[in-house]
Amino acid sequence: MDIDRYVDFKEKVVKNVSKAIVGKEKIIELIAISFICGGHVLLEDVPGLGKTLMVKAFAKTVGGSFKRIQFTPDLLPSDLTGVNFYNQKKAEFEFRPGPLFANIILADEINRATPRTQSSLLEAMEEKQVTVDGVTWKLPDPFMVLATQNPVETYGTFPLPEAELDRFFMRIKVGYPTREEEIEIINRNKKRDILEDVESVISLDEVYYLRDNFSEARISREVMDYLLDIVEYTRNSDSILLGVSPRGSIALFKASQVYALFNGRDYVIPEDIKYLAPFVLNHRIISIGSSRTKDIYENINIILENIKVPLEEV
Repeated sequence: MDIDRYVDFKEKVVKNVSKAIVGKEKIIELIAISFICGGHVLLEDVPGLGKTLMVKAFAKTVGGSFKRIQFTPDLLPSDLTGVNFYNQKKAEFEFRPGPLFANIILADEINRATPRTQSSLLEAMEEKQVTVDGVTWKLPDPFMVLATQNPVETYGTFPLPEAELDRFFMRIKVGYPTREEEIEIINRNKKRDILEDVESVISLDEVYYLRDNFSEARISREVMDYLLDIVEYTRNSDSILLGVSPRGSIALFKASQVYALFNGRDYVIPEDIKYLAPFVLNHRIISIGSSRTKDIYENINIILENIKVPLEEV
């Protein structure tokens, strides 16, 4: 395993996407981690913060095919997966693939679609395939859904089902820019096309290599126990209604491996897990008597404060 290839990948992606997005290097890195892990990302915050632009820039950076789906209340599941239509010339039915048949999918404002349409993504996100009229069709490899959503409190939105939320590898809040960053954003928008400077700097072959080898990053038993202490705390706490599932444990484990490699290490340290836990676990927990969208980061930070980091005991 060549660690330098992971470091180089991170630097290329962050630098290239940052040509379009100002001050979001950490978020870009988190998206890159999810991509290498084969996961999907939910970007959440109020409109106008550059979520869609960030996804477009990332898709252009890593190459491959890209499709954008604008979610609306009248969007149907078949609008995503595709349909069988009758070809009169051939006198037979043919499958017309929907926009899900691409490497990078931008699911824009996903929570504006009805729960029925949202749920149609479950098979695609988990199994990388869709089933239409009893026939299963494999989706392109790699396959990643980068979804954006506005807060649930926004008018005209539908909360994502718990099963679908759990399919997302990370949920990330974008946040407002600083004053200096906003000055730079305003200056950059003098250009007609902000994405024109973003290039395709990563090949799919490179993605395949990174994806197939990151599992070689080592994690000690002490660090693994630290990860599981966090997960078990969410399941046993009286203030938490729904704790982290094993899918969440696996996601945090994989993310910590890639994050370690991105930072030039072939081993995971507790700080990797502590840093990634809020992004990987925040949408997998439901707290009693609190708003999932407002309080969950704070709740996870409280959990992390209550659990000893292994190296602190040495």
